[in-house]
Amino acid sequence: MTVAAYRAEILSVPDDPTTGAPIVHHVDGLLVVEDGIVAACGAFAELAGRYAGVEVTHFAGKMIVPGFIDAHVHYPQTERIAAHGEQLLDWLDRHIFPAEIAFADRAHADIIAGFFLDELLRNGTTSALVYATVHPESVDALFEAALLRDMRIVSGKVLMDIQAPDGLRDTAETGRAESETLIAKWRGRGRLRYAVTPRFALTSSDAQLASAGDLIAAHPDVLLHTHLAENLSEVAAVADRFHDAKDYLDVYDRFGLVGNRSVFAHCIQMDDDAFDRMAAKGAHAAFCPASNMFLGSGLFDLEKAAAHGVGVAIGTDIGAGTSFSLLHTLGEAYKICQLRGVSLDPFRALHLATVGGARALGIADRVGALRDGQEADFAVLDPQATPLLARRTAGASLHDRLFALQILGDDRAVAFTYLAGKLAHRRSA
Repeated sequence: MTVAAYRAEILSVPDDPTTGAPIVHHVDGLLVVEDGIVAACGAFAELAGRYAGVEVTHFAGKMIVPGFIDAHVHYPQTERIAAHGEQLLDWLDRHIFPAEIAFADRAHADIIAGFFLDELLRNGTTSALVYATVHPESVDALFEAALLRDMRIVSGKVLMDIQAPDGLRDTAETGRAESETLIAKWRGRGRLRYAVTPRFALTSSDAQLASAGDLIAAHPDVLLHTHLAENLSEVAAVADRFHDAKDYLDVYDRFGLVGNRSVFAHCIQMDDDAFDRMAAKGAHAAFCPASNMFLGSGLFDLEKAAAHGVGVAIGTDIGAGTSFSLLHTLGEAYKICQLRGVSLDPFRALHLATVGGARALGIADRVGALRDGQEADFAVLDPQATPLLARRTAGASLHDRLFALQILGDDRAVAFTYLAGKLAHRRSA
């Protein structure tokens, strides 16, 4: 057994603070890790005696938080971040589909997968729900890179058999067969999990959407990951094709794709009834504020989703999203909430980016809150990472320091990232 201890200010938000649930905060805390698992987390004064023989790493002036969880991100779009012009559908045609064709080349996929995961770690993100491409090689590359890093990644081959260019289409039959092969190949390996991933309703035939539903039903350990109601033109195109469906959500529901293992990115153009039906099925929404503003898609209504009982997580949505940093992304979420007349509390924001993501990915028993028995995935934040942050946070309350990190912070504010108790990233000087 290997035992290590880490001393710093410790903060986690295991339950939604808007319900009155308390945060967990230790001004001078100790996190004890045994063989990659949290053995104890509490006040240093209370735990130090019990672990007197354990070497303690002291992060003076810094804050330990649970590792961030990115609930929606596209690794093949890494090199198309900051692609100018267009809204969703035209942006896909002009920038994204051409870039994704390159992932038929396994060597290219390996290079981008490694870079992508290292970017996540550099930003304190320890778990993610990730789009690959239609090519099985793209999934193999990502999972092998994640396995090497012992990182908790959920992903799957994109299903896309219509309305896509040559080199990015499968068929209902090959999509099902390749997905089955990948599930069998990667099930139970490391900290990986599979997600059945139809790109969105417009790029899959009815036969393929039905096949995706069959996959979900046949494999109770996999997730469903797709896009929903992101852009007005997209919603109109879905309504035109599925003219007998009640709405966009109903399209997925009729194929068995709405359930408690479903994560739908965006969910912007949704009415109360749709949110009610999402909540009744236990599906989650991934709030992607940076990409929604970048593409001009609209303003997600966090309060409406919460009022209807829909679980919400946070996604960077690279490459329409403009930063791998979930700290930065929470700052963008704050701005969207402001435009809707709501002030997003920083503790609630941290909850969404940790436990909210863990619940969406079905891993809340394993990560997200630094609870005893959970895997020791955590980030060490530095409130003095930049001269401006140092000046803004000096002498500030916990609330104001956390908020400043979310508004002013980025990868520079992440001093260290740990996976299962092992150092995975150290900020360069």
